[in-house]
This record gives sequence, structure tokens and C-alpha cells, in this order.
Amino acid sequence: MKTGKAAVPNSAKAFEMDALLAGIKANNFVVIGRAGMDLFADPPGTATEDAEVMHVGLGGSSANIAAGICKLGGQAALVTRVSDDSIGRYCTNQLKRYGVQTDYVIPIGGEFRNSLAVYESRIEGHQSVIYRNGAADFEMNKDDVEAVDFGRFGALITAGTVFAAEPSRSATFHGFDRAKAAGLPIIFDVDYRPYSWPSAEVASDVLSRAAARCDMIVGNDEEFGFMAGSIDKGLEKARALSTESAAVVIYKMGPEGAITFAGGEEIRTGIYPVDALKPTGAGDSFMAGLMTSLADGHDLKTAILRGSACASVTVSRPGCAPAMADTKTLETFLAAHPGPTQS
Repeated sequence: MKTGKAAVPNSAKAFEMDALLAGIKANNFVVIGRAGMDLFADPPGTATEDAEVMHVGLGGSSANIAAGICKLGGQAALVTRVSDDSIGRYCTNQLKRYGVQTDYVIPIGGEFRNSLAVYESRIEGHQSVIYRNGAADFEMNKDDVEAVDFGRFGALITAGTVFAAEPSRSATFHGFDRAKAAGLPIIFDVDYRPYSWPSAEVASDVLSRAAARCDMIVGNDEEFGFMAGSIDKGLEKARALSTESAAVVIYKMGPEGAITFAGGEEIRTGIYPVDALKPTGAGDSFMAGLMTSLADGHDLKTAILRGSACASVTVSRPGCAPAMADTKTLETFLAAHPGPTQS
């Protein structure tokens, strides 16, 4: 049993790893978190203030993860609230287009609105503007989570923004309880977005509490450093979580690749270099690629590398959900690319 207070015996950790992988291999995920609309200027390289043409696409970290899983042959259902207007209906329609189950995507009226992201397909001088006032997804509540049949799924995935406000925060923690009761492992993308939180202190406390309850934790060096109180302590925070609670912790370092802590080992992996068009969407596509690759029977290191390849595909194309790889695109990319950098 995980205590969250002391290192877990190796035998218990081995059992946790087996249970984690068994849940993922069902390749049927319940994903909690936001869906939104993305707008990005065309042609690539255009600054937002100079735009004459904008393209629209599905966005929102959890929606992207769910869409990416479906594009790679898995199944996913999203649990969220959307605004009861044309934008909310757009998001729901796009989820359906990608094959995401929308039984638990619930409209909400009043002044609540879906997230809107306006960003650019360029690296140098990249600008991204996020509109999150009165966010509809933060209105997800415990009744919404109670309606979910967790027994239908193999694993739960969520991203950190769900914890930034109430009632979404309490609802997601309740979802953790219900997932655990149903025997589902919990996969957590830290995904710290400062603009969503009332303060850094609240974020650090809540995200740390959430991470302590999860079986797999994925974050970058800045996010683990944030939870630890200093970026130079992030790696040690990731290592500690792998001994105290989670079976797998993935510490991403951007162009330097990743260090994964699992089963008492440290796995170092590189990235697949590409000519990036934009920085957005990499983390969501990494998660989708990682989950579906594990579900398809690849070992952990190979699955991490395939997730990295998915991230490289996404940053080399406009949009987020539209840019994410399907199975054919991923396999073509891997066959043509000279291979990942050495870690």
C-alpha cells in the first residue's frame, strides 16, 4: 500500500507497476479537464497583430490528450463542462470528430465561457494569449464526476489546470477517489499554468497533493522545480515522488530529453530534432503517444521515445489537436527520421 510518507518496498512497487501497465493496456481512458478553441494566424510565421486570416482548431490540454489518443488508435472519454453556446458546441463537435466520447461533456449556461487560445505558428517572437475569465470547465462539479462509470475504463488521465479553481478542484479529487475504488491507475500531467491560479503558493500546495496520489506523473523541469520550491530541486522532487508514491515519474527537460524514474531505475531518453513551427502542443501529444505506445505493448523506454516523436510531429505543424500524429503519421515519421538524440 502506498503511504506517501516513506519509500515503498520494491515488491510493492513492482505490483504497482504491473497494475499501472495493466490499466493503460486496456487502451481506454477517462480524461478529466478542459476543451477549448484555438485560433492561429495563417500563413505560418504571421504575428497575431498582422493577421488577416485565422484558422480554428480544438484545443485545451485534456481535450488534446484525448484527441491524440483516439488518433493513435486508443479510446478516450472527456469529463468537462463547456459553455452552452456556439463555441461550446464547436468543442463538443470537434471532440466527436476525433472519436472522443462526449457522454460526460456537459453544457453550462450563464456567463461561463470556453477557453480561447490565440497563438502563432512561429518560434522566434512567439506570442500566445489565453482567455480564461469565467472558464466553463472550472464549473465541473462532483455530480458530474458521480455520473461517470469508471468501471468502463482502464486508467484516468488529468492535467494540472483542473485543480486551479473550485468546484473543479474538489470534483477532480473526488474523481481520484472513485477511480481508485474502481481499480484505475491515475496518470497526471502537472501542466502548471500560472495564469489559472490565484497564487503560486496555492498552486504548489494543491499540485503537490495531487501528485502524491498518482501512479504516473509527467512534468517538465520547471514544473517539478516549482513544486519543490526551486528549479534546482526539481530533479530531486521527481526522484522522491518515484520512491514515495508514483510507480513512474517522467522528468522532461525540453531539448535535453527526459529522465524517467521507474522500478528503482533511471531511464534517460533524447528527443527527435525537427524544424519546429511553434512550441505549443508538445506535452499533450507526448502524453497521447506514451499512453497508446504502452497500450500497444512497447516497453517503457520505447514508449517514451514514441511520445517524444509525437511531440516533434506536433510542433512541426500548425494547430494542436489538428497537428497531432495519427498512427500512420507516427510510423512514417519514425521510419524517415535518423533517430533521437543521445541522452
